[in-house]
Amino acid sequence: MLHGRKRLVSALTAVSAVLAVGLVPAAPSAAAPDVADVQERVDTLYHQAEQASERYNAVRIELRELTGELDSLESDERRQRAALEAVRDQVQDSVVRQYAGEGISTVGQVVVADDPRTFLGRLSTMASFNDVQAELLEDYSTELAALELRADAVGDRAARVAALEERLAEEKSTIDAKVEEAEELLARLEAEERERLVGASRSEVRLPDVAVSGRAGAAVQYALAQVGDAYVYGAAGPDAFDCSGLTMMAWAQAGVALPHSSSAQASMGAPVSISDLQPGDLVFYYSPISHVGIYIGGGQIVHAANPSKPVNVAPVGSMPITSAVRPG
Repeated sequence: MLHGRKRLVSALTAVSAVLAVGLVPAAPSAAAPDVADVQERVDTLYHQAEQASERYNAVRIELRELTGELDSLESDERRQRAALEAVRDQVQDSVVRQYAGEGISTVGQVVVADDPRTFLGRLSTMASFNDVQAELLEDYSTELAALELRADAVGDRAARVAALEERLAEEKSTIDAKVEEAEELLARLEAEERERLVGASRSEVRLPDVAVSGRAGAAVQYALAQVGDAYVYGAAGPDAFDCSGLTMMAWAQAGVALPHSSSAQASMGAPVSISDLQPGDLVFYYSPISHVGIYIGGGQIVHAANPSKPVNVAPVGSMPITSAVRPG
C-alpha cells in the first residue's frame, strides 16, 4: 500500500511539473512593426528625400546656367588672348623698326637725308608714328589687363561649377540613403500591409470632373491623365514624375516653360491667395519650399507625392501650404 501511494505521488508530481511548464508564458517573439508608426516614418523619410531632390533640381538648374557662363567666358578669354597677341606682334614690329633706324633722332635724320627739306616736311608724320607707338604700348597694357580679368572670371566660375557638382553628389547621396531606409522599413511589413501603404492603383482612382478650359485646362487635363503614374526622383515623364516634373510638364502643354524645381517655380507667375485659387494654379508646400501640386478645383490638387504612392488627387490642405502662383 505504501508503494502504491509513492507511485501515486510521483505520478501527480510529474503531472504538476508538466502543467507548470505548460503554464509558463513563452518568450515573446519579435513584435511586428506598427503599421501607423511605419507609415509615419516612411512618409518622413520620403519627404526628406524629396527636399533633397528639389534642392538637387535647383542646383542642377544653377549648374546649367553657370556652365553656360563658363563656356562664354572661356570663349571671351580666347578672343581676348588673340587680341593681346595681335597687339603684342605690333609692339614687337615697332621695336624692330626702331632698331632698324626708324627711331633715329630728328637731327640725325636731317643730316643723312638726301633731301632735308623734304624730310622736314615729314616731321608731322614722324610725330604721328611716335604717337602710334605710344598708343600700341597703351593698347597692349589694356588688353593684358582685360585678359587677366577674364582669366580670373573663368577661374571663379570653374570653382563654382566644381562646388555645385560636389553639392549635387551630396544631395544624390542623401536621396539614395533616405529612400533606402524607407524601403527597408516597408520590407519589414507583411505583403498585404505593404500594399495598403503603397496605395490604390490607377484602376481604383475616381477622377473628378474639372470644368476648366484654355491654357489652364490643358495643364490640368494633362496632370489628371498622369494619375496612377509612378513617383521617381528627378523624373519628368512620360510615365514617371517627381512633384515639379509633373507641374513643369503639365504647364508645358499650355506653352508655358517652367523650371524643374518647386522653389524656382514659386517665383514664376502671379502670386495668388489660397482663397482665390483657380484650376491650374500651382500650390507650394513646406518651408523652405520642397513640394508643389497643381490645383484642380473643389479644394483638391493633383500631385506626385512620393515613391510609396502614384501620382494622385489629394486635398489642397493635406500639407502645410507656403504660397501659390498662377503661371502664364
